[in-house]
Amino acid sequence: MSIDTLEETIKQVMQQSGAYVTFGWQGGEPTLMGLDFFKKVIEFQKKYGDGKTIGNGLQTNGILIDNDWAKFLSEYNFLIGLSIDGPEHIHDHYRKTKSQKGSWKKVLSTSQRLLEHGVEVNALTVVNDYSVKYPEEIYNFHKSIGLTYQQYIPCVERDISDPSLLAKYSVEPKQFGEFLCKLFDLWINDFDGEIPSTSIRYFDSVFYNYVGMPAPECTLLSECGNYVVIEHTGDVYSCDFFVEPSWHLGNLHRNRIIDMLNSDRQNEFGKMKSTLPQKCKSCDYLKYCWGGCTKDRINSNDPNKVSHFCESYLMFFEHADTKMKALSDYWKRNQ
Repeated sequence: MSIDTLEETIKQVMQQSGAYVTFGWQGGEPTLMGLDFFKKVIEFQKKYGDGKTIGNGLQTNGILIDNDWAKFLSEYNFLIGLSIDGPEHIHDHYRKTKSQKGSWKKVLSTSQRLLEHGVEVNALTVVNDYSVKYPEEIYNFHKSIGLTYQQYIPCVERDISDPSLLAKYSVEPKQFGEFLCKLFDLWINDFDGEIPSTSIRYFDSVFYNYVGMPAPECTLLSECGNYVVIEHTGDVYSCDFFVEPSWHLGNLHRNRIIDMLNSDRQNEFGKMKSTLPQKCKSCDYLKYCWGGCTKDRINSNDPNKVSHFCESYLMFFEHADTKMKALSDYWKRNQ
């Protein structure tokens, strides 16, 4: 991203109403832009963001983060999403460098460096065909190194050579359902009374739905489309999972972000999530799940277009529903 595009992005975002603004910096690998680029981010946010509370999140593999990076991220309160898949044998199963060496030791070192500098770190763990076998090992490992904020992302992708098939590293729905159920039990068993000692993003977001508040995770809302993705060229898309010509909203050098957010096309994208198959409409857990992420539904082989992970989530809700209701009742009584 050029500095001109960066400045225009921040300028337009800051012109919108609202006291709180959040930027999510992703790639590729965003740290490849260099530390000076992110110093310009802060410079422009100060220039155009007077009176606003600004949050910055950075998703990274952690390879390039040294002490200078860590000091900067700490000083400006960046929230870091660190890609780490648990212990060495799990992380390095797929995460290798260009020379085919595992990246785990470097990422582990980065996690400790960030924590030592007081940076808030979320562990971003991809659940693939291998890691799905080890929920307890991954969860306990992350806790042991101080990563008590955890996010688990199920992997499902098409095979490049045959798009009618799933890639071999994709996780099967039943396996992911079993993973979620085991992870939920680990999370519940670590409660201090009625208070969680570990934050797992999916469970936290589901809990919001149980108490009747909008979930912070967009996949658990009835509609989406509340944010857009801005590419390095200034091109704007409806979602980072839909960076494709059909969901290209415009370019911020020619169009205003506010107009693109409020466009008919973006509204159409948001409502696409609420167009549910009958199986979802009649499901007892609809108000907690809302059909999952649209990308998983559209890319499914199911002719009714339920999510690839419908079986997973049904297994989870059948397993967790009673305890989630008890937690939500406790929370409501103590408000």
